[in-house]
Amino acid sequence: MEIDNPFLVSGYAGPEYFCDRKEETARLVSAAKGKVNTLLISRRRMGKSGLIEHLFANKEIAKKYYTFYIDIYSTLDLNDFVWTFGNVVCKSLMSKGSKIVESFMRTVKSIQFRMGYDEQGLPSTSFGLGDIRDKSVSLDEIFNYIETADRPCIVAFDEFQQIAKYPEKNLEALLRTYIQKSKNAVYIFSGSQRHIIQNMFASPSRPFYNSTVTLSLESINKDKYIDFVVKKFKEAGKSISKDIVSRVYDMYEGHTWYIQFMFHEMYYMAQPECSEEMIDKALDKILKENESYYSFTLYNIPDKQQNLLRAIAAEGMADRTQSAEFVKKYNLQSASSVQSATQRLMERDIISCEKGVYFISDRFFATWLKRKFKF
Repeated sequence: MEIDNPFLVSGYAGPEYFCDRKEETARLVSAAKGKVNTLLISRRRMGKSGLIEHLFANKEIAKKYYTFYIDIYSTLDLNDFVWTFGNVVCKSLMSKGSKIVESFMRTVKSIQFRMGYDEQGLPSTSFGLGDIRDKSVSLDEIFNYIETADRPCIVAFDEFQQIAKYPEKNLEALLRTYIQKSKNAVYIFSGSQRHIIQNMFASPSRPFYNSTVTLSLESINKDKYIDFVVKKFKEAGKSISKDIVSRVYDMYEGHTWYIQFMFHEMYYMAQPECSEEMIDKALDKILKENESYYSFTLYNIPDKQQNLLRAIAAEGMADRTQSAEFVKKYNLQSASSVQSATQRLMERDIISCEKGVYFISDRFFATWLKRKFKF
């Protein structure tokens, strides 16, 4: 599959556009073969979804397993979860042939499926939220299909911490029961809100305690990423120095999506050589294109939360945010108001926390704030 720009910022286009992660892929392949469930954890936009799709594209996995990637980040309750889960399974099976899809539809009897044609004119089937008559029954039937499928399955739930926010009680225990009994599937749970998902899997009082091995996704090795970028420029008849790649890598500490986005822009700018000045040009372009979104986000944050957000933006990495020194330095109201604002901003995933240090989740948004308020 050939694409216009080798530096992807969304989706997966094959191993030739995927940098390294050989050790992590091998660990996931080994876990699948050994029927060991895995917790995949990292910051957002570190490449979790790409790694999962890379695993699914592995020849050995693709040949022997049915694979389902379910992103539940935007789901709000169990009904959303069942709809997302069921539709992913159904659509994934479409490529396996009509008999396979029919088997799924016969198993999931509680849902009224809609038959139609996709954009290529090929038969397709789907269902809407209103077609789910009983979400608990449908969930049971979907898991039953996975358990009785004619191939072993790998099911990946991305942003799995979202289920902790659902209004339904005991859902973690219910899902744990299905997964614990499963003999035909292995599960990957990935998440980026560490404080939530780590508690789900590390707390003895929670149903998923001690039920997985953990794979923490860190930055791609710098030397390997530099070689990857230089190679992709060279393959297109363009050139970029290792020093320029190193500088961009260091700007974002190897945070995958941000460095990919930078090189995505710089790749177009290089005609054919990429100069150092293009780093600032690429960043300016990205911030300008997202300015309306950032302005809207900031406008919709209440004053107390916005004041804390500015303080964290000014610090870059902020610790002891409830200390008298921090509160006084940034003219915040009180330690208790900081605590409340922190909770709200983390719930909205605007800020993140690692080992007691707070930072703005979106690195480009952080840069935009610094420029706007001249920190």
